[in-house]
Amino acid sequence: MLLIKELTFDGWGRRFLEEASVTVPTGAKVGLVGRNGTGKSTLFKIILGQLHTTSGEIVIPKGYRIATVDQEAAASPINLLDTVLAADWERDALLRELETAAPERVGDIHGRLIEIGADRAPSRAAEILSGLGFSNADLARPMAEFSGGWRMRVALASALFAEPDLLLLDEPTNYLDLEGALWLEARLKRYPRTAIVISHDRELLNNSVEYILHLSNGKLDIYTGGYDDFERMRAEKMRLNASARVKQEAERAHLQAFVDRFRAKASKAAQAQSRMKRLAKLPPIAAMSDDHVQGFSLPSPERPLAPPLIRLDGVNAGYDGKPILKNLTLRLDIDDRIGLLGVNGAGKSTFAKLIAGALPKLSGTMHRDSRLKVGWFHQHQIEALEPMDTPLDLIRSILPEASEASRRARLAQFGLGNTKAETQHKDLSGGERARLLLNLVAMQAPHLLILDEPTNHLDIDSRRMLLSALNDYEGAVVLITHDRSLMEMVADRLWLAADGGINPFDGDMDEYAKFVLNRARQQARGDKAEAAPAKNDKKAAAAARAQLAPLKKELDAAEAKVARFTRILAEIDLALADPKLFKRPNEMAQLGRDRTRAQDNLGKAEVEWLEAAEKYETAKAAS
Repeated sequence: MLLIKELTFDGWGRRFLEEASVTVPTGAKVGLVGRNGTGKSTLFKIILGQLHTTSGEIVIPKGYRIATVDQEAAASPINLLDTVLAADWERDALLRELETAAPERVGDIHGRLIEIGADRAPSRAAEILSGLGFSNADLARPMAEFSGGWRMRVALASALFAEPDLLLLDEPTNYLDLEGALWLEARLKRYPRTAIVISHDRELLNNSVEYILHLSNGKLDIYTGGYDDFERMRAEKMRLNASARVKQEAERAHLQAFVDRFRAKASKAAQAQSRMKRLAKLPPIAAMSDDHVQGFSLPSPERPLAPPLIRLDGVNAGYDGKPILKNLTLRLDIDDRIGLLGVNGAGKSTFAKLIAGALPKLSGTMHRDSRLKVGWFHQHQIEALEPMDTPLDLIRSILPEASEASRRARLAQFGLGNTKAETQHKDLSGGERARLLLNLVAMQAPHLLILDEPTNHLDIDSRRMLLSALNDYEGAVVLITHDRSLMEMVADRLWLAADGGINPFDGDMDEYAKFVLNRARQQARGDKAEAAPAKNDKKAAAAARAQLAPLKKELDAAEAKVARFTRILAEIDLALADPKLFKRPNEMAQLGRDRTRAQDNLGKAEVEWLEAAEKYETAKAAS
């Protein structure tokens, strides 16, 4: 169990935590959330002992092993598999000792190796590496041959393989593709020990964790359930907070009015004095509020172009005359919302460059309307910003004829006011730089938006605003992202980059997730046959749907029951928050009884829903 008790931390001229307390149960999977800059990564450093607190304490059981992923694995001559195996320090130490152990010690060493499952370690490490995108051939390659991004994956694989008592992961999906993120989502869900994950990935927070730990205004609050559950509970908490403040202000006004009216009268002096003491002791209720999140400006094209925007017939694309993508035969229309799937290195970014006009085709026929305007965002643009320039410098170069006032007004629309407009890029947060570039690439109302990992630096609320803007945008969209929630809500068609081509994927994101996990398992077992998406079998799909239909109906009914009792409970709480209710004690007592009954009914409904959900998910996984 991890206990954080009345923790206060001051640093870099501000207070990050103020008497924050929380208890994390042993074996819990926890999502740590909060706005960018609230101190989530700082809290990790405090837990790891890298920062010293102003006051308070963190209590961790003696001998607790804690691991995190704060830097990439070293570029050493040691091969990939041995690098990950070495992360299990006990197994590694026992094997080293075995080489020189005395005969009487050998039996004990072998016994302990058997006890910790040392013989299964290579296959377990291979499965983790496969899930994170490494091939069987990669296992024997030295670490020095891998790029920094891939060595970050090795560091993550090592942490997962070592299975520490407390695993701390800070935005682990930022350096993964969608396939890696899907695999990690499933892996975290069955992680056997305690894990705390900082993430802005809604799907991961809904599917992989049991608790949400919210950091806001220096305080820590823990909620049961995934992110959607947290949002509902926090919204209700804010509503009750507002009601309580209204009730308290009414009581204050009532007491103050009595004091003002009677404290000068001798006959009422005692009562007035009593009410003054009551006023002094009445604790103020702090207002709960969510900071305003600036939206995104993604103007739609004024005049749609005749279809198709782009048509490819037998196109090959690549670099230095060597094709990466071959025989592409596709078309893109003005109302298309394409989600581009595929592992890193499959050619997704090459395809983005091709249709953006930044990479010429090697062969084949490509029709591209000469009037086509493209807005292209890719994550490397953030790294390419001149660190000493400001957003104002950047927009001056893009709008040289505009007035200074209109440039500043445009930046203000992007959420960058006067101060931020003159802040150097190196001093802006990653989210602020991403917001600036996303708005700039869409500023000219393009017919086609190509978004390559647009969410890496955005928090959940900013991602929601981007989703809203994309749903309002009336041009075509090609989306490459590891954010499954954004992919599901934006894309209405999926294309898969694999085996040197790009073809429509016949299925939804749930089917793609199943395909990714099956492929990882096959590769870990050393299957020679490559995994391939199953062909769409209409009869089999219909039979599966028919089998699942009763269970789905039962689940929907249970969910509706939970929603009904939740709504009843909210209505009762709203009625109880009415200050006038104090004058009607009988009604207040009845509402109290109604609330107890509704709370009991809600608890029973939630149990029914959990049982129905488990039956449905089990049947769905088996189908």
